[in-house]
Amino acid sequence: MLMTIDSTNPVHIADPINARILAVSEDKIQGFQADPMSAIAQASGVDIVTVRDRIAAMLRAGTIRRVRQTLLATNLAHGALVAWQVPEEKLSAAFDWMFQQDPFSGHVVIRSTDAAIAGSRYRLWTTVKVPQGYSLAKHCDFLAKQTGAISYQLLPAKCLFALGVGHVRRRGMEPGSKSEALAEVINTNIVELNELEWRVLVALKREFTPEEILREDLWQPRADEAGVPLSTFYDAALELNARGVIGRFSTFLEHVKPLKTGEQVTRYNALFHWAVPPGREIDAGREIGRFHIMTHAYWREAGSEFGNVNIMGVAHGTDKELVLAHKRAIDEHLKSVGIEVSYTNVFWGGRSEIKPSEISPFAYEAFCREFRIER
Repeated sequence: MLMTIDSTNPVHIADPINARILAVSEDKIQGFQADPMSAIAQASGVDIVTVRDRIAAMLRAGTIRRVRQTLLATNLAHGALVAWQVPEEKLSAAFDWMFQQDPFSGHVVIRSTDAAIAGSRYRLWTTVKVPQGYSLAKHCDFLAKQTGAISYQLLPAKCLFALGVGHVRRRGMEPGSKSEALAEVINTNIVELNELEWRVLVALKREFTPEEILREDLWQPRADEAGVPLSTFYDAALELNARGVIGRFSTFLEHVKPLKTGEQVTRYNALFHWAVPPGREIDAGREIGRFHIMTHAYWREAGSEFGNVNIMGVAHGTDKELVLAHKRAIDEHLKSVGIEVSYTNVFWGGRSEIKPSEISPFAYEAFCREFRIER
């Protein structure tokens, strides 16, 4: 059943009702929900009709760039953060190719550093995933050949400590704000799926249109797409959720670029690096993941070119000095709990584009055929 969009709905993130909705819808609806819009309504205190209308209106206006069921793709595909060394004259074209031509590259960001180190020459940073049964290194070799990259560093996550965007609820957050409990450790063990589960998953993760948001039977078209009854779709989705491969139902705002409303959600995208003693990675990650400003925190081994960094995390903000104040609070906390940091740095994001990495084996087979890539 469809409802109509009221074109008079406010689409600014500063609108009080929109802010209440977005504070929940960005990253608070965990796992698979049979009725995610009702979950947003209940948690935000905004009635369900208004929630649907406002999210659909903001999506149509471009305030929200996408609405989708996220996956814990680190458990479904081989992936890594990849640092690329690309000649300066080829950097912009390499960025465009990764973003526009490679569906298996997700975040694509050009970064610069505060402190000059050997790793500073790696200006292009991307996330890359390939489906089970395919080689991540072979895919990156292909990307390097296509873009003229001189070299690359694969930085796979050994585990995660924080994963959740929530820009609206983080606005105005005081440096040092953190949870009482240590962050949970999220493993990156690969989960194997059967053909039916992949069909359901592919339908589940596709982005929603404004018209779909207005439907009361949100998942029925996705069950039809997967070729199964709705009850079977729900059963499969709940099983996938129980196996730890479902993330959140989320509305995504533009990170850095100004919205069509003229508003800017964030201005600074900071990738923090810390080198902590071997054996203390889990301790440090759980402490860093406590801080509410962190949208991502991982254990990644980066090697000598990056100061032997082993913990990385991402924070966003509208004021650079405030972002740095958040980092200082984390640094001071690590020192206070006896975790030594031998090296730290900030890689600031410049030009950036973000899209979900494709992880479907069906899509990768088609990609290999198109570009004549041998498995």
